[in-house]
Amino acid sequence: MTVVPTAAALHFVGAPTWSALSGKPVSTDVWSNVHEVPHVRIGQTADLVVVAPATADLLAKAAHGLADDLLGNTLLTARCPVVFAPAMHTEMWHHPATQRNLQQLRADGVFVIEPDEGEMACGTIGPGRLSEPERIVAAALDILENSRKERARDFAGEHVLITVGATREAIDPVRFLSNNSSGRMGFAIADAAKQRGAEVTLIAGVTNTPPPRNVEIICVNSAAEMHVAVMGDLAKASIFIGAAAVADYRPVKRSPEKIKKTESSLSLELERTPDILREVAAANQDGLLVIGFAAETENVLQNAREKLSTKNLDAIVANDVSQNGVGFDSVNNEVTIISRDRNAPIHVPLMAKTSVADIILDEVVRLRARVKPSTQSVMKGPRKA
Repeated sequence: MTVVPTAAALHFVGAPTWSALSGKPVSTDVWSNVHEVPHVRIGQTADLVVVAPATADLLAKAAHGLADDLLGNTLLTARCPVVFAPAMHTEMWHHPATQRNLQQLRADGVFVIEPDEGEMACGTIGPGRLSEPERIVAAALDILENSRKERARDFAGEHVLITVGATREAIDPVRFLSNNSSGRMGFAIADAAKQRGAEVTLIAGVTNTPPPRNVEIICVNSAAEMHVAVMGDLAKASIFIGAAAVADYRPVKRSPEKIKKTESSLSLELERTPDILREVAAANQDGLLVIGFAAETENVLQNAREKLSTKNLDAIVANDVSQNGVGFDSVNNEVTIISRDRNAPIHVPLMAKTSVADIILDEVVRLRARVKPSTQSVMKGPRKA
């Protein structure tokens, strides 16, 4: 549990008490622990946000999207159900402005637990009293359970084709060109998609971590083999996610025998491997969403945006693999999701790849809702060569 109080709330219960009860640091502003990006991380990683008590002032700010403190930012970045339990004097509760704000919040999908009728702090009696804690907890748990059930079905009917791991391009029978991809990110996405109701097919290159269970796995070695496997299975897919680290080049000639160490240097002539992601997008298969990955070491967002545009993808997941503990062969990842229909990218701070996977799939769900199978090719425009 993470407590995000407003400055006014700390007049009632101090930050040390909240820290002791929650076991986590407590702050009201966005400037504490900036390196952890709390104003984004808390909302994106929460399973449920409960605001209790929700004052008239807070309802007004939330309804208008104001973000002048940590709670306001958290509410704007929350990707989970949000529950408000209002509490205020009767006159404030009945005021047209408060009712307008409540109407707007409900329209935005926020859950509101109506206040009880009872004695107020000023001695008057009427509606506006904070609902009993037991009722708030029961309602919150019910909303959370329903949300989990809904999420568990949000990929029902989808067939997700995912490439994972590294490819190997043989130089001779014992040497090859490759990279450090472990397959963890792709496997995490596959597992999450399966849990959320999708049928999943994995085209797996070289990996060093156990694959998820109950998914179809096609094992390949080289980029050419992965290309054949992907194009052979593409027709049955509704979503393609290219999470594999596919070699961009391969030796023009593979030596049939081990190359002996006779010279001080060795020259290799390389040629391009098939551009799987570009060909999948160029297939212009009706209803197919195409999601790519961009592992970069510099100009990360610029390079990712260029890849998104030139390959005509629906979205791309970019990460800086020059950082220690991020990306390749790590259990954690920090990524930025760039979608073709969003002006602002979604930054996902450092967290377990299993959590990153669900955030990526949340964006895929949003894209699917906006781009229906029958209209996708029209909305995207012509595929680029």
